[in-house]
Amino acid sequence: MLPNCPKMNLAVSSVLLLIFCLFQNGSFQNITLRPSTVNIGAIFAFNSTIGKAANVAISAAVDDVNSDPNILNGTKLVVTPRNSNCSGFLGIIEALKMMEAETVAIVGPQCSSIAHIIAYVADELQVPLVSFGATDPTLSPIQFPYFVRTTQSDLYQMAAVAAIVDLYQWKLVTAVYTDDEYGRNGIAALDDKLAERRCKISYRARLPPVAGQADILDVLSKVTMEESRIIVVHVSSNGLAVFSVAQRLQMMSDGYVWIATDWLMSMLDSRSPLGNDIMDSLQGVIALRQHTPNSSSKRGLVSKWGALNKKYGNGLALNANTYGFYAYDSIWTVARALDRFFKIGGKIAFSNYSRLKDEVGGNLHVEATRVFDQGKLLLDEIIKINFTGITGQVSFNPDRDLVNSSYDILNIVGMGWRTIGFWSNFSGLSVVEPEKLYDKPKNFSLEQKLYPVIWPGGRVERPRGWVFPNNGELRVGVPDRVSFQQFVSYDEVTNTFKGFCVDVFLKAVELLPYPVPYQFVPFGDHEKNPNYTDLCNKVGTSFFDAAVGDIVITMNRTKVVDFTQPYIDSGLVVVAPVKRQKSNAWAFLQPFTLEMWCVIGGFFIVVGIVVWILEHRFNEDFRGPPKKQVATICWFSFSTLFFAHRENTVSTLGRGVLLIWLFVVLIIQSSYTASLTSILTVQQLTSPIQGIESLMASNDPIGYQTGSFAENYMVEELHIPRDRLKELTSPEQYLQALEQGPGNGGVAAVVDEMSYVELFLATQCRFQVVGSEFTRSGWGFAFPKDSPLAVDMSTAILSLSENGELQKIHDKWLKRSAACSSEANTDIEANRLHFDSFKGLFLICGLACIIALVVYLFIMLRQFIRLVPPDDQDLSGQASARSGRSLKSFLSFADERAQKSKSRSIKEKKELSNGTVGVES
Repeated sequence: MLPNCPKMNLAVSSVLLLIFCLFQNGSFQNITLRPSTVNIGAIFAFNSTIGKAANVAISAAVDDVNSDPNILNGTKLVVTPRNSNCSGFLGIIEALKMMEAETVAIVGPQCSSIAHIIAYVADELQVPLVSFGATDPTLSPIQFPYFVRTTQSDLYQMAAVAAIVDLYQWKLVTAVYTDDEYGRNGIAALDDKLAERRCKISYRARLPPVAGQADILDVLSKVTMEESRIIVVHVSSNGLAVFSVAQRLQMMSDGYVWIATDWLMSMLDSRSPLGNDIMDSLQGVIALRQHTPNSSSKRGLVSKWGALNKKYGNGLALNANTYGFYAYDSIWTVARALDRFFKIGGKIAFSNYSRLKDEVGGNLHVEATRVFDQGKLLLDEIIKINFTGITGQVSFNPDRDLVNSSYDILNIVGMGWRTIGFWSNFSGLSVVEPEKLYDKPKNFSLEQKLYPVIWPGGRVERPRGWVFPNNGELRVGVPDRVSFQQFVSYDEVTNTFKGFCVDVFLKAVELLPYPVPYQFVPFGDHEKNPNYTDLCNKVGTSFFDAAVGDIVITMNRTKVVDFTQPYIDSGLVVVAPVKRQKSNAWAFLQPFTLEMWCVIGGFFIVVGIVVWILEHRFNEDFRGPPKKQVATICWFSFSTLFFAHRENTVSTLGRGVLLIWLFVVLIIQSSYTASLTSILTVQQLTSPIQGIESLMASNDPIGYQTGSFAENYMVEELHIPRDRLKELTSPEQYLQALEQGPGNGGVAAVVDEMSYVELFLATQCRFQVVGSEFTRSGWGFAFPKDSPLAVDMSTAILSLSENGELQKIHDKWLKRSAACSSEANTDIEANRLHFDSFKGLFLICGLACIIALVVYLFIMLRQFIRLVPPDDQDLSGQASARSGRSLKSFLSFADERAQKSKSRSIKEKKELSNGTVGVES
């Protein structure tokens, strides 16, 4: 059970050399192709439960093989049992003794530790080692090529245990095991399988290979101090004493879960019925047993087991167990392989093991050490075996494990046990026998379930599986804050805590399905906020059992503790002073940039010219003198801005261009209107700091809250020099530092979490968050790594969020005050539109009107002087009367239509001309 054993050291090699020298015999010898007998060795512990069952099964199998005319064709199979007594040294000696009798295969051993040692001998002497009891998963065919396992590997048994743990949603397991290859390597496999399901072994309780009551008592006393109550027992001897001591320690009571590997059922199957005291100590235990299908051959062997036991069992009344069944099939496996071996021409031939003689210079007599010359051929035939035996299908996968590995899952109740389900490497946990699923496609997505279990103490509900360490109350560390006490505050007089975070914790604890005793312990000096990373480290080192407060979940902190589901979202933001931007006289130009204004104006002219070109030949509106056409182009294009153009387009191309241009004008007009509305109605705030990027680019000092992770984040992640950072302990210091500014010993901005900033800005409306959140995180409660309470608390927090309680607690403690109500009224006034925002627009319009009137007056005066001649005047008339008549004539001229004024002026000139000529004549 350790991973593959290292090569034997020099001392062990020397012992082997000496043992090899003890056995001296003849030289090379060949035996005929079909010998009358063939020798097989069997190594097991005669006095063990498994060994006693194996002895009966092996003897019965030999009789059945020799009585079957279809096997070995008359060659008699002879099996010589050897007692290893679970000793590696004796196992080597007995294996070498077998080679004196020219043994072609060895069945056994039952112990994994001995199998590791004998496998070296089997490899050197090229003798297949067929084990019916060595379940150590590290007995690999890569390291031991001649090792074949005819039982099930503990790799699959531990996968079954991990599946049970995962089914009931447990995360921590305590392992009680024998400190040898069998125990260590089996538990190592369990750890791997648990890790695949995000579970783990939290404590390993090691027992000596030969453990007494005192040893077991000492080990289990330590187990009672652990948090996990899921106990897996994987021992090789004296296992019943473990449960007897556990009962004395009241560990077989409510709240505990005991899972025993297949060693327990091999004892119960062999020795049942047991006494009341033994069965009482096993109540509620879940036990595994290697699954063997209920076949007629199995029932036949079980039915005659009593007679076989009397014949071969030395008078001991032991029942059959699964290891006995595997021992029976192991004999048949070797017999069938030998039959095939002989059929393909294999010969029983041995030669001296000359390597030892060569290595020692020829001084040692090692003629007795025999090598099976065609052992590799027999090994290949064993690996190819495929038949149905007592244990089901006997066939090997590429790793030389049985193809169908499965286990019965039993619950010990009363004086017996009941089957609550099965596990197989084909379909996982199921209440259906594995062989009934083999004909279906392999599918682990089937519902994984077991029948109800009666747990220790007679409980039918699933045990929680863990308790608080030392069975005491939780020591919960709570930060002793001096600022933002809406989140956490400590009253030294009453020694109590209150605040948003504390209320969330208390509500979550109420939702747990079990009581949680706890004691709040203040963390800090009550002079400044404590360092929250130090608080998490206290939890990671078990100084505190949990931490409750406004603790940000960060990557570095998750390395030392487990956090619950976040109960509030929070991220770092930048707070800076802001000024209201006053609207100016040219605000109506701001919706578009200068470039945009130029492009729009240019396109007005271009579109006017294009439409004029397309319409000139067909449309009278676009014909006439050049001056008129230029005016038409300008008027037409710019009038489209208001959809007020009067000129009709008659050409198809002109209409198409105009249609597209009108759509563009619609978009431009809508965008301009929306942008101008926003500029004139929404309060514009400005700040020299635009966000974290501009803050990083400057050299101004930055404030942060004492104890916040913001300091390390800005230094380590944003690479801001630490000398730029200024520690602030309270909102009052925030206000003072921001008002002073960077030039007067203050700060340019404060970097803090949004939750704190919202409370600060609720009363300080002269500051605002600039930019956006540049981290995304949340607050959670901290627990030690792999704490089941963290998972249950996360579920409770989610329930608080779904039922609305979390929001109620938030509103109770963190609801914004009305301190900014006056500012709100000011904002309403600021959002009203004033004349200042439109002065430029009105100025342009007024100037346009004045210029147009001046030009018009100049033109009218010019036309009046040119078109209307002066009236005849009496030489003696007064100048004032003449001036009054001229003003009256000008106003009358300006009031007339242009054509009428022009015609009247021409007529008057003609009449005046005719009158003058008549007088002269």
